[in-house]
Amino acid sequence: MSTTETISGPISDLTLEEAHFFARVAAKTHAADDVVLLTLRHQDGEDLPPWRPGAHIDLVLSNGLTRQYSLCGDPADRSSYVVGVLNAPNSRGGSRFVHESLATGDSVTVRGPRNHFRLVDAPSYLFVAGGIGITPIAAMIREVQQQGKPWTLVYGGRTLSSMAFRDELTAYGTRTTLWPQDQKGIIDLPTALGSPDCHTAVYTCGPEPLLAAVEAICAEKWPSGSLHLERFTAKKVDTAHDVAFEIELATSGVRLTVPADKSVLSVLEEAGTRILSSCGEGTCGTCETTVIEGTIDHRDSVLTLEEKAENSCMMVCVSRATCPVLVLDL
Repeated sequence: MSTTETISGPISDLTLEEAHFFARVAAKTHAADDVVLLTLRHQDGEDLPPWRPGAHIDLVLSNGLTRQYSLCGDPADRSSYVVGVLNAPNSRGGSRFVHESLATGDSVTVRGPRNHFRLVDAPSYLFVAGGIGITPIAAMIREVQQQGKPWTLVYGGRTLSSMAFRDELTAYGTRTTLWPQDQKGIIDLPTALGSPDCHTAVYTCGPEPLLAAVEAICAEKWPSGSLHLERFTAKKVDTAHDVAFEIELATSGVRLTVPADKSVLSVLEEAGTRILSSCGEGTCGTCETTVIEGTIDHRDSVLTLEEKAENSCMMVCVSRATCPVLVLDL
């Protein structure tokens, strides 16, 4: 691994060493059915990079896989990170490895943290979480609770025993509504989101059906900008009509052709321009790149509708152009 190679991207002059650090698993604890909490500490005992609720890290596992996990511990504790990992039935190998092979004392590479799900300042908050989507929400709730701001949570899961942090969250009393599906069915979202309020920020994270339903209700009834969400899986995109376009690198004037069957990221990498990237499917936000000129076909699951409308940045792993040439700040 090069010690001086510079990676282009929104984190200017970011070297490979600065992009990651080595950590050890200080603890691995049961949090709920099929959910474990990992406590990670810097291998040299150093303070970890600061973070705020909504942030996530990349875990580079010894089996070669890289996965993103939301931080759910205490931002004031710089000695450790805590992440929750669901052993998903359709795991592609990452969560299964964490549950079955990763042990206390093992080393992992950590990249980040990064935050595309920031907690905005608002008079009040409505949180809607499903399953492992509670991990970033739990950290947010602790912060707004400390600030003394009003909030409510509707938290769904397959069963009560599958719902991490349930004891902590129910201790807040009537502000928390647990919604185990085996007892109550799916969350009554029309009721939960039935009182639109321009002073309330709505935050949601969880499985795609939940997010799509919350998104649809908020688009119809809530003020623009109220909703903030984080997806764990990529949105389905029809690529049948993709066409080639060009990208121009602003610093050098070099133009590259992006074929219909390749991503901007892959074309940049083939041309020798390294972009910090991770998920490859538009869900983590790592490869965010500033766009100077041109119109973007946004295909990521990170940017809000308002951010997409600004037409100022793109996730080069999935997004494309709706114009002949995109000029990138590279």
